[in-house]
Amino acid sequence: MSDLNPSLRVRVNGGGTQEMTRWYLKSETGPLRDVLLGSAESFDWLGPENAEYSSLVRDSLRKGYRFDRELALKQHIEMVEAYQDAGVSCHFLPVDTATCMQVYARDSSFMTPYGAVICQLANPRRRGEYAAALRFYLENDIPVYDMVSAGNFEGGDFNIIKPGIALIGYTDHRSEGVAAKQVADWFTAEGWEIKFAPIDSFYVHIDLMVCMLSEQCAAVCLETTEDDVVDWLKSKNIEIIPATFEETMALGCNVVALGNDKVLSTLGAKDLNAKMRAAGFTVYDPDMTQFTRAGGGVHCMCQPLRRDPV
Repeated sequence: MSDLNPSLRVRVNGGGTQEMTRWYLKSETGPLRDVLLGSAESFDWLGPENAEYSSLVRDSLRKGYRFDRELALKQHIEMVEAYQDAGVSCHFLPVDTATCMQVYARDSSFMTPYGAVICQLANPRRRGEYAAALRFYLENDIPVYDMVSAGNFEGGDFNIIKPGIALIGYTDHRSEGVAAKQVADWFTAEGWEIKFAPIDSFYVHIDLMVCMLSEQCAAVCLETTEDDVVDWLKSKNIEIIPATFEETMALGCNVVALGNDKVLSTLGAKDLNAKMRAAGFTVYDPDMTQFTRAGGGVHCMCQPLRRDPV
């Protein structure tokens, strides 16, 4: 008999994997009940010697921005308070200064209806982040659907559009095409529709430019999103609220649907926030500059664990 924990891979070859019941997540838009966040106490900006792994970090350093720990802690608290005000239970990865970028909890894993997928990060100095994520899932009886093994793949490139429909991005750097295909093959075997979105490495992940707001509405940067992706979204009867290129590059399009027409955004996304409010959304907009300038927005910083059905 094998001693391997059966929760370490529940994926059934060829499809037919049983869906979770306690930890329900089929969409990016159902009312959010539980979310996994990283620790701000561990957070620090990667120095110039590591900046080659993020074009956004390089840009911030060129502009003279530097890390302010006290401000980062204050901003993180404001984000947590926004989640709590919206009725979301927050779970946290442990403090670990060896993984100072794990505050971007979306990178090391992503949730599916069948369990969590453990990712393989591009930056060698961040690859250890998988361990804390894996321990969290196992300690909380969340099955592991599978672990990416074909190459680099990060959670911000798996974008659930509707139940059973996903947009998968790749740059051949942070996420590689070969790994994107591995992930896509798993889900097509489960009966999902997958749309690939190859993007330039400057844009890091697909969730920088496409984020769902509700079941029928998405924030999209039209200047950076390929026409075929925009047309595909429209074919799913999804209304698009456009985000400007300038705000998108400052992670302004990287927002979190909280459900019930509520959205977690950031203070810097003033144009997009105004458009979302005009469309009837309640918008939380904490100042998150210490995190956006290091290369990740609020969508990058969260891993939804449980959402109500849409």
